[in-house]
Amino acid sequence: MKITNKYVVETIVFFSYVLFAMAWVGGTASMQSIMLSLDVHSLAAASFISGAVTLAKIVGTFIAAWIAIKLGVKYAFFVSSLLITIGILTPYAPNYELLLLSRFLMGLGGAFMVVYFNPIVLQFFKAEERSTINGINAVAFNIGTAIVLWQMDSINQLTGNWQNSLVLFSIASFIIALLWLLVKFEQPVTMSNTPVSASADYSYAQGLKDRFNWLYGLAYSGILAFYICLFTFYPKAGIVQSKWVIGFGIIGTIFGIIYSKKVPLRLPVIRWSGLVVVLSTAIFSFSELAWLQTLAAMLLGFFIFLPVTALVTIPHELPKMTSARITIVFSMFYSISYIISTLILWLFGLLVDLNQGDFSWAFILITLLSSTLFIGSYFLPETGDKQSATQGEN
Repeated sequence: MKITNKYVVETIVFFSYVLFAMAWVGGTASMQSIMLSLDVHSLAAASFISGAVTLAKIVGTFIAAWIAIKLGVKYAFFVSSLLITIGILTPYAPNYELLLLSRFLMGLGGAFMVVYFNPIVLQFFKAEERSTINGINAVAFNIGTAIVLWQMDSINQLTGNWQNSLVLFSIASFIIALLWLLVKFEQPVTMSNTPVSASADYSYAQGLKDRFNWLYGLAYSGILAFYICLFTFYPKAGIVQSKWVIGFGIIGTIFGIIYSKKVPLRLPVIRWSGLVVVLSTAIFSFSELAWLQTLAAMLLGFFIFLPVTALVTIPHELPKMTSARITIVFSMFYSISYIISTLILWLFGLLVDLNQGDFSWAFILITLLSSTLFIGSYFLPETGDKQSATQGEN
Protein backbone atom coordinates (compact mmCIF):
# COMPACT_ATOMS: atom_id res chain seq x y z
CA MET A 1 0.00 0.00 0.00
CA LYS A 2 1.29 3.43 -0.96
CA ILE A 3 0.09 6.74 0.45
CA THR A 4 -0.46 9.23 -2.36
CA ASN A 5 -3.11 11.57 -0.96
CA LYS A 6 -1.40 14.88 -0.27
CA TYR A 7 -3.59 15.66 2.73
CA VAL A 8 -2.69 12.36 4.37
CA VAL A 9 0.97 13.14 3.68
CA GLU A 10 0.59 16.57 5.31
CA THR A 11 -1.17 15.00 8.30
CA ILE A 12 1.82 12.69 8.82
CA VAL A 13 4.28 15.58 8.52
CA PHE A 14 2.26 17.81 10.84
CA PHE A 15 1.84 15.25 13.63
CA SER A 16 5.49 14.20 13.33
CA TYR A 17 6.49 17.70 14.44
CA VAL A 18 3.68 18.06 17.00
CA LEU A 19 4.93 14.87 18.66
CA PHE A 20 8.52 16.11 18.51
CA ALA A 21 7.44 19.27 20.33
CA MET A 22 5.55 17.25 22.95
CA ALA A 23 8.51 14.95 23.58
CA TRP A 24 10.97 17.83 23.53
CA VAL A 25 9.09 20.21 25.80
CA GLY A 26 7.88 17.31 27.94
CA GLY A 27 11.49 16.30 28.53
CA THR A 28 12.42 19.89 29.33
CA ALA A 29 9.50 20.23 31.75
CA SER A 30 10.56 16.99 33.46
CA MET A 31 14.28 17.83 33.47
CA GLN A 32 14.40 18.52 37.20
CA SER A 33 12.98 15.06 37.92
CA ILE A 34 15.33 13.50 35.36
CA MET A 35 18.41 15.17 36.86
CA LEU A 36 17.36 14.15 40.39
CA SER A 37 16.91 10.54 39.25
CA LEU A 38 20.52 10.63 37.99
CA ASP A 39 21.69 12.36 41.18
CA VAL A 40 22.93 15.33 39.13
CA HIS A 41 22.53 18.66 40.91
CA SER A 42 24.90 20.88 38.93
CA LEU A 43 23.37 23.81 37.10
CA ALA A 44 26.38 23.69 34.78
CA ALA A 45 25.43 20.14 33.79
CA ALA A 46 21.87 21.25 33.07
CA SER A 47 23.19 24.20 31.06
CA PHE A 48 25.43 21.85 29.09
CA ILE A 49 22.34 19.94 27.98
CA SER A 50 20.85 23.19 26.66
CA GLY A 51 24.13 23.97 24.92
CA ALA A 52 24.26 20.54 23.30
CA VAL A 53 20.69 21.02 22.07
CA THR A 54 21.58 24.39 20.55
CA LEU A 55 24.58 22.78 18.84
CA ALA A 56 22.27 20.06 17.48
CA LYS A 57 20.00 22.70 15.98
CA ILE A 58 22.89 24.57 14.35
CA VAL A 59 24.63 21.47 13.00
CA GLY A 60 21.38 19.72 12.12
CA THR A 61 19.86 22.54 10.10
CA PHE A 62 23.14 23.08 8.23
CA ILE A 63 23.73 19.46 7.19
CA ALA A 64 20.05 18.64 6.61
CA ALA A 65 20.29 19.56 2.92
CA TRP A 66 23.40 17.39 2.45
CA ILE A 67 21.56 14.39 3.92
CA ALA A 68 18.56 15.06 1.65
CA ILE A 69 20.87 15.13 -1.37
CA LYS A 70 22.46 11.82 -0.36
CA LEU A 71 19.34 9.93 0.70
CA GLY A 72 16.53 11.79 -1.04
CA VAL A 73 13.92 13.80 0.84
CA LYS A 74 11.73 10.80 1.68
CA TYR A 75 14.43 8.83 3.50
CA ALA A 76 16.02 11.96 4.96
CA PHE A 77 12.67 12.73 6.62
CA PHE A 78 12.51 9.13 7.85
CA VAL A 79 15.97 9.48 9.42
CA SER A 80 14.82 12.66 11.18
CA SER A 81 11.78 10.79 12.49
CA LEU A 82 13.92 7.95 13.84
CA LEU A 83 16.26 10.39 15.58
CA ILE A 84 13.26 11.97 17.31
CA THR A 85 12.18 8.57 18.66
CA ILE A 86 15.55 8.29 20.46
CA GLY A 87 13.89 10.54 23.03
CA ILE A 88 12.53 7.25 24.45
CA LEU A 89 15.89 6.95 26.25
CA THR A 90 15.47 10.28 28.07
CA PRO A 91 13.25 9.17 30.99
CA TYR A 92 15.25 6.00 31.66
CA ALA A 93 18.80 7.10 30.85
CA PRO A 94 21.09 5.28 33.33
CA ASN A 95 23.67 8.06 33.33
CA TYR A 96 24.15 11.71 32.45
CA GLU A 97 26.13 10.96 29.26
CA LEU A 98 23.34 8.88 27.73
CA LEU A 99 20.81 11.55 28.72
CA LEU A 100 22.92 14.16 26.95
CA LEU A 101 23.26 11.96 23.86
CA SER A 102 19.51 11.24 23.71
CA ARG A 103 18.63 14.93 23.90
CA PHE A 104 21.27 15.84 21.32
CA LEU A 105 20.11 13.22 18.78
CA MET A 106 16.48 14.11 19.37
CA GLY A 107 17.23 17.80 18.79
CA LEU A 108 19.14 16.81 15.65
CA GLY A 109 16.07 15.00 14.35
CA GLY A 110 13.87 18.02 14.97
CA ALA A 111 16.38 20.28 13.23
CA PHE A 112 16.40 18.01 10.17
CA MET A 113 12.63 17.74 10.07
CA VAL A 114 11.88 21.48 10.06
CA VAL A 115 14.08 21.85 6.94
CA TYR A 116 12.34 18.98 5.12
CA PHE A 117 8.88 20.51 5.45
CA ASN A 118 9.59 22.73 2.47
CA PRO A 119 10.64 20.27 -0.27
CA ILE A 120 7.70 18.09 0.81
CA VAL A 121 5.28 21.00 0.45
CA LEU A 122 6.87 21.89 -2.90
CA GLN A 123 6.47 18.29 -4.06
CA PHE A 124 2.85 17.67 -3.09
CA PHE A 125 1.03 21.01 -3.21
CA LYS A 126 0.22 23.53 -5.92
CA ALA A 127 1.48 27.10 -5.67
CA GLU A 128 -1.85 28.49 -4.49
CA GLU A 129 -2.01 25.90 -1.66
CA ARG A 130 1.51 26.30 -0.29
CA SER A 131 0.98 29.35 1.91
CA THR A 132 -1.79 27.53 3.81
CA ILE A 133 0.24 24.35 4.27
CA ASN A 134 3.33 26.34 5.28
CA GLY A 135 1.27 28.10 7.93
CA ILE A 136 -0.12 24.81 9.25
CA ASN A 137 3.40 23.39 9.54
CA ALA A 138 4.59 26.57 11.25
CA VAL A 139 2.07 26.15 14.08
CA ALA A 140 2.87 22.46 14.73
CA PHE A 141 5.56 23.11 17.35
CA ASN A 142 3.38 25.62 19.21
CA ILE A 143 0.50 23.18 19.35
CA GLY A 144 2.73 20.43 20.74
CA THR A 145 4.19 22.87 23.26
CA ALA A 146 0.76 24.13 24.31
CA ILE A 147 -0.51 20.58 24.87
CA VAL A 148 2.41 19.87 27.21
CA LEU A 149 2.33 23.20 29.05
CA TRP A 150 -1.40 23.00 29.77
CA GLN A 151 -2.13 19.25 29.85
CA MET A 152 1.07 17.48 30.99
CA ASP A 153 -0.32 16.80 34.47
CA SER A 154 -3.46 15.26 32.96
CA ILE A 155 -1.38 13.17 30.55
CA ASN A 156 0.81 11.98 33.45
CA GLN A 157 -2.26 10.96 35.41
CA LEU A 158 -3.54 9.04 32.38
CA THR A 159 -0.24 7.21 31.74
CA GLY A 160 0.78 6.79 35.37
CA ASN A 161 3.86 9.04 35.52
CA TRP A 162 6.02 11.42 33.49
CA GLN A 163 8.34 8.61 32.34
CA ASN A 164 5.45 6.73 30.74
CA SER A 165 4.25 9.95 29.09
CA LEU A 166 7.61 10.55 27.41
CA VAL A 167 7.77 6.92 26.29
CA LEU A 168 4.24 7.24 24.86
CA PHE A 169 5.27 10.32 22.84
CA SER A 170 8.26 8.43 21.40
CA ILE A 171 6.21 5.33 20.52
CA ALA A 172 3.65 7.52 18.74
CA SER A 173 6.53 9.19 16.84
CA PHE A 174 7.83 5.76 15.77
CA ILE A 175 4.41 4.72 14.48
CA ILE A 176 4.16 7.95 12.47
CA ALA A 177 7.68 7.31 11.10
CA LEU A 178 6.61 3.86 9.84
CA LEU A 179 3.56 5.42 8.18
CA TRP A 180 5.87 7.85 6.41
CA LEU A 181 7.63 4.91 4.71
CA LEU A 182 4.37 4.20 2.90
CA VAL A 183 4.35 7.65 1.27
CA LYS A 184 4.96 7.59 -2.48
CA PHE A 185 7.54 10.31 -3.08
CA GLU A 186 8.33 11.07 -6.71
CA GLN A 187 11.48 12.63 -8.18
CA PRO A 188 11.75 16.34 -7.26
CA VAL A 189 10.22 18.80 -9.68
CA THR A 190 10.56 22.48 -10.44
CA MET A 191 7.58 24.77 -10.10
CA SER A 192 7.01 24.30 -13.82
CA ASN A 193 6.89 20.49 -13.23
CA THR A 194 10.15 19.89 -15.11
CA PRO A 195 12.18 17.06 -13.45
CA VAL A 196 15.53 18.13 -12.01
CA SER A 197 18.54 16.47 -10.47
CA ALA A 198 18.46 16.90 -6.70
CA SER A 199 22.24 16.78 -6.45
CA ALA A 200 23.25 18.98 -9.38
CA ASP A 201 20.46 21.53 -9.34
CA TYR A 202 21.68 23.79 -6.51
CA SER A 203 24.76 23.28 -4.36
CA TYR A 204 25.88 24.53 -0.94
CA ALA A 205 28.50 26.65 -2.71
CA GLN A 206 25.75 28.37 -4.69
CA GLY A 207 23.69 28.75 -1.53
CA LEU A 208 26.54 30.45 0.33
CA LYS A 209 26.96 32.92 -2.55
CA ASP A 210 23.25 33.65 -2.79
CA ARG A 211 22.53 37.06 -1.20
CA PHE A 212 18.91 36.15 -0.56
CA ASN A 213 19.82 33.28 1.78
CA TRP A 214 21.83 35.56 4.07
CA LEU A 215 19.20 38.31 4.14
CA TYR A 216 16.51 35.72 4.80
CA GLY A 217 18.32 34.18 7.77
CA LEU A 218 19.33 37.56 9.22
CA ALA A 219 15.76 38.85 9.03
CA TYR A 220 14.53 36.01 11.24
CA SER A 221 17.50 35.87 13.65
CA GLY A 222 16.44 38.67 16.00
CA ILE A 223 12.91 37.29 16.38
CA LEU A 224 14.27 33.80 17.09
CA ALA A 225 16.75 35.20 19.64
CA PHE A 226 13.97 37.04 21.47
CA TYR A 227 11.74 33.95 21.42
CA ILE A 228 14.50 31.81 23.00
CA CYS A 229 15.33 34.55 25.54
CA LEU A 230 11.66 34.72 26.43
CA PHE A 231 11.68 31.20 27.84
CA THR A 232 15.31 31.14 28.98
CA PHE A 233 15.95 34.46 30.74
CA TYR A 234 12.70 36.35 31.21
CA PRO A 235 11.37 34.10 34.01
CA LYS A 236 14.66 34.67 35.84
CA ALA A 237 14.00 38.40 35.57
CA GLY A 238 10.63 37.89 37.26
CA ILE A 239 8.57 38.20 34.05
CA VAL A 240 6.32 35.15 33.99
CA GLN A 241 3.78 35.91 31.25
CA SER A 242 5.65 33.88 28.62
CA LYS A 243 2.90 31.24 28.38
CA TRP A 244 0.59 33.81 26.80
CA VAL A 245 3.00 34.07 23.87
CA ILE A 246 2.46 30.39 23.03
CA GLY A 247 -1.34 30.58 23.09
CA PHE A 248 -1.62 33.77 21.09
CA GLY A 249 1.10 32.48 18.75
CA ILE A 250 -1.31 29.75 17.66
CA ILE A 251 -4.05 32.33 17.10
CA GLY A 252 -1.60 34.56 15.19
CA THR A 253 -0.58 31.69 12.92
CA ILE A 254 -4.21 30.87 12.11
CA PHE A 255 -4.88 34.50 11.21
CA GLY A 256 -1.64 34.54 9.22
CA ILE A 257 -2.82 31.58 7.14
CA ILE A 258 -6.16 33.30 6.42
CA TYR A 259 -4.45 36.63 5.66
CA SER A 260 -1.87 35.11 3.30
CA LYS A 261 -4.63 33.27 1.47
CA LYS A 262 -6.60 36.47 0.88
CA VAL A 263 -3.76 39.00 0.47
CA PRO A 264 -1.16 38.03 -2.16
CA LEU A 265 1.61 40.44 -1.09
CA ARG A 266 4.07 39.06 1.48
CA LEU A 267 6.12 42.03 2.71
CA PRO A 268 3.46 44.33 4.23
CA VAL A 269 2.38 41.82 6.90
CA ILE A 270 6.03 41.00 7.64
CA ARG A 271 6.97 44.70 7.93
CA TRP A 272 4.14 45.93 10.13
CA SER A 273 4.09 42.82 12.29
CA GLY A 274 7.82 43.33 12.78
CA LEU A 275 7.22 46.89 13.95
CA VAL A 276 4.55 45.79 16.45
CA VAL A 277 6.96 43.13 17.75
CA VAL A 278 9.61 45.77 18.50
CA LEU A 279 7.15 48.01 20.35
CA SER A 280 5.62 45.08 22.24
CA THR A 281 9.06 43.76 23.20
CA ALA A 282 9.93 47.14 24.71
CA ILE A 283 6.69 47.23 26.73
CA PHE A 284 7.01 43.59 27.78
CA SER A 285 10.61 44.07 28.90
CA PHE A 286 10.41 47.41 30.70
CA SER A 287 6.86 47.83 31.99
CA GLU A 288 6.36 47.23 35.71
CA LEU A 289 2.61 46.75 35.33
CA ALA A 290 1.67 43.06 35.28
CA TRP A 291 -1.49 43.60 33.19
CA LEU A 292 0.47 45.59 30.60
CA GLN A 293 3.14 42.89 30.39
CA THR A 294 0.39 40.30 29.88
CA LEU A 295 -1.15 42.40 27.10
CA ALA A 296 2.29 42.84 25.50
CA ALA A 297 2.85 39.05 25.71
CA MET A 298 -0.44 38.46 23.87
CA LEU A 299 0.52 40.97 21.18
CA LEU A 300 3.97 39.41 20.88
CA GLY A 301 2.57 35.92 20.42
CA PHE A 302 0.08 37.11 17.83
CA PHE A 303 2.43 39.33 15.80
CA ILE A 304 5.52 37.11 15.97
CA PHE A 305 3.52 34.34 14.29
CA LEU A 306 1.12 36.36 12.12
CA PRO A 307 3.79 36.92 9.40
CA VAL A 308 5.35 33.43 9.59
CA THR A 309 3.14 32.01 6.82
CA ALA A 310 4.13 34.86 4.49
CA LEU A 311 7.79 34.62 5.53
CA VAL A 312 8.19 30.89 4.89
CA THR A 313 6.22 31.14 1.63
CA ILE A 314 8.64 33.63 0.04
CA PRO A 315 11.21 31.00 -1.08
CA HIS A 316 8.42 28.86 -2.55
CA GLU A 317 7.48 31.77 -4.81
CA LEU A 318 10.98 32.60 -6.06
CA PRO A 319 11.46 31.98 -9.81
CA LYS A 320 12.45 28.45 -10.86
CA MET A 321 12.43 27.09 -7.31
CA THR A 322 13.40 23.41 -7.04
CA SER A 323 13.39 20.79 -4.32
CA ALA A 324 17.19 20.86 -4.00
CA ARG A 325 17.35 24.64 -3.81
CA ILE A 326 14.53 25.06 -1.31
CA THR A 327 16.11 22.44 0.96
CA ILE A 328 19.40 24.37 0.98
CA VAL A 329 17.61 27.72 1.37
CA PHE A 330 15.86 26.57 4.54
CA SER A 331 18.92 24.70 5.75
CA MET A 332 20.85 27.99 5.64
CA PHE A 333 17.88 29.98 6.94
CA TYR A 334 17.69 28.01 10.18
CA SER A 335 21.43 27.52 10.68
CA ILE A 336 22.18 31.25 10.19
CA SER A 337 19.38 32.33 12.50
CA TYR A 338 20.33 29.77 15.18
CA ILE A 339 24.02 30.74 15.08
CA ILE A 340 23.21 34.44 15.46
CA SER A 341 20.55 33.87 18.13
CA THR A 342 23.01 31.70 20.10
CA LEU A 343 25.53 34.56 20.02
CA ILE A 344 22.82 37.02 21.09
CA LEU A 345 21.83 34.78 24.02
CA TRP A 346 25.46 34.68 25.14
CA LEU A 347 25.67 38.48 24.94
CA PHE A 348 22.37 38.77 26.82
CA GLY A 349 23.70 36.65 29.69
CA LEU A 350 27.04 38.46 29.66
CA LEU A 351 25.34 41.85 30.00
CA VAL A 352 23.33 40.59 32.97
CA ASP A 353 26.51 39.28 34.63
CA LEU A 354 28.48 42.48 33.97
CA ASN A 355 25.67 44.52 35.54
CA GLN A 356 25.43 42.36 38.68
CA GLY A 357 22.10 40.79 37.77
CA ASP A 358 20.50 43.91 36.33
CA PHE A 359 18.63 43.01 33.11
CA SER A 360 18.20 46.59 31.80
CA TRP A 361 21.02 46.63 29.22
CA ALA A 362 20.24 43.06 28.16
CA PHE A 363 16.60 44.05 27.58
CA ILE A 364 17.75 47.06 25.52
CA LEU A 365 19.90 44.70 23.41
CA ILE A 366 17.11 42.21 22.74
CA THR A 367 14.58 44.97 22.01
CA LEU A 368 16.89 46.51 19.40
CA LEU A 369 17.64 43.14 17.82
CA SER A 370 13.96 42.18 17.68
CA SER A 371 13.78 44.74 14.85
CA THR A 372 15.55 42.45 12.35
CA LEU A 373 12.23 41.30 10.84
CA PHE A 374 11.05 44.89 10.35
CA ILE A 375 14.40 45.97 8.86
CA GLY A 376 14.71 42.79 6.80
CA SER A 377 11.35 43.44 5.13
CA TYR A 378 13.00 46.32 3.24
CA PHE A 379 15.61 43.98 1.74
CA LEU A 380 13.64 40.81 1.03
CA PRO A 381 12.01 40.42 -2.40
CA GLU A 382 8.25 40.78 -2.83
CA THR A 383 7.27 37.42 -4.31
CA GLY A 384 3.51 37.83 -4.02
CA ASP A 385 1.30 38.50 -7.03
CA LYS A 386 1.45 42.30 -7.33
CA GLN A 387 -1.03 42.30 -10.20
CA SER A 388 -3.66 40.48 -8.12
CA ALA A 389 -3.07 42.89 -5.25
CA THR A 390 -3.56 45.88 -7.57
CA GLN A 391 -6.74 44.37 -9.00
CA GLY A 392 -8.00 43.74 -5.47
CA GLU A 393 -7.52 47.39 -4.59
CA ASN A 394 -9.43 48.43 -7.70
